[in-house]
Amino acid sequence: MCAHASQLDQEQLIEKLEIFKIHGRDKQGRKILRIIGKFFPARFLSLDVLKSYLEEKIYPRLGDKPFSVLYVHTGVQRSENFPGISALRSVYDAIPINLKNNIRAVYFVHPGLQARLFLATFGRLLFSGGLYGKLKYISRTDYLWDHVRRNEIEIPEFVYDHDEDLEYRPMMDYGLESDHPRVYGAPTMDSPVPVYSMRCIS
Repeated sequence: MCAHASQLDQEQLIEKLEIFKIHGRDKQGRKILRIIGKFFPARFLSLDVLKSYLEEKIYPRLGDKPFSVLYVHTGVQRSENFPGISALRSVYDAIPINLKNNIRAVYFVHPGLQARLFLATFGRLLFSGGLYGKLKYISRTDYLWDHVRRNEIEIPEFVYDHDEDLEYRPMMDYGLESDHPRVYGAPTMDSPVPVYSMRCIS
């Protein structure tokens, strides 16, 4: 956590990165809460600020109707943008019960072998209320359009780039080949997260 980042700074960062966005609809006409894991600034964001932001800015906009969650796991690295298991559990436990009951599906894009194994082992323990049973792995964005209205939702370009990598290097799907950025090219320089991290260091 960056010592110089106030609550306002952290909230503005969440807004700027558009980590959480209610955007588009699924094939059943339900709202979608889109979450981009790569943009999550885990090292610079307070758990309390995150929960407060969700309570004030996201949950009220979901209303009382069923909705779906689209979580894009592409590019998530444990040391950079993964908040940790205890933090995820804390955030999930703080979700109002009516919202939990209204979740109809969680589309998990580019899960990777480690994520699949972890959820298969601990998913039912971590997520109550049958959420684990609503989880749908999406290994390619082409499969996402079977569930989501394609023309109503924006997917970052790096997600499509990863699709291409998987087509040429399918062993990445099974963890037999690394998907670390250093293997197939340097990380992009247009991500706002490294810029923010430099502000914290200075």
